[in-house]
Amino acid sequence: MNIILANPRGFCAGVDRAIEITNKALDIFGAPIYVKHEIVHNNYVVDELKEKGVIFIEDIETVPEHSILIYSAHGVSEKIISQSQDRKLQVFNATCPLVTKVHMEVARLSKKRVNTILIGHRGHPEVEGTMGRYVSETDSKIVLVENEKDLEKLDFNNEAEVAYVTQTTLSVDDTKNIIDAIKVKYKNVIEPAKGDICYATTNRQNAVKELTDKCDIIFVVGSENSSNSNRLKEIATRAGVPSYLLDSADDLDVKWLHNKKNIGLTAGASAPEILVQSIINKLMGFGAINVINSSGIEENITFKIPKELMAKS
Repeated sequence: MNIILANPRGFCAGVDRAIEITNKALDIFGAPIYVKHEIVHNNYVVDELKEKGVIFIEDIETVPEHSILIYSAHGVSEKIISQSQDRKLQVFNATCPLVTKVHMEVARLSKKRVNTILIGHRGHPEVEGTMGRYVSETDSKIVLVENEKDLEKLDFNNEAEVAYVTQTTLSVDDTKNIIDAIKVKYKNVIEPAKGDICYATTNRQNAVKELTDKCDIIFVVGSENSSNSNRLKEIATRAGVPSYLLDSADDLDVKWLHNKKNIGLTAGASAPEILVQSIINKLMGFGAINVINSSGIEENITFKIPKELMAKS
């Protein structure tokens, strides 16, 4: 059996930055450090930070006043920011800059009172944070659309301006279909200057598409609550290749490898490379011989951490 590795895979710049911010805060201020929601959606990363003294919370009211609080890479609503200020928390914002870009778009549209469609997955923290950046007005609003059926139910004025933004970790293909449907339904559509789906999501999806042409089975390293990891699995499955989401090497079942020659392996943007390597080792134990690195786009993007943490590090 051959193991064919997707490139790029694993950590993106936004995830790297969020984890670095959390570790820097721990180094400087010591435990406990509080984080709103999981810093990124990966069980290995979260468990490792818990061991260092990070406390992950959902309710800001449970954080003691004057504590250190970090906003996760997924971003937060205006309400959370206000609650943090009320509790006099020292906040470090680990929101991915590409999510912040969407937040700024939504805030501008809110001020202009333009009805806005958010394409995304209900219940995801990024969606909750983005919806919470639209200051509700009596004559305009933001509405979540998960699919084309949701779009059909919308009753915005067909003649007036309508805007759309998207969650950053969606399927590029699925989102295009919804955007096309928006443009059919509404005459005056305001689009983001640049697409909201992030570069890392797009690159990893393209890399998986390449694997589907070469592989008999594809494994995606990522946790169940990772949106971008689930999209990778969906892409492989839709292409007719059996695909499994693996939180760790313990999830591997040797039965899946029966009569398989080429095994594709990738990782979501929140999954560390150490998990990829542990799965490679287990596959080698199951009889895989060659590890082949696919060629792919080289990602050179980095995002700076807050200057307050840089100055003290």
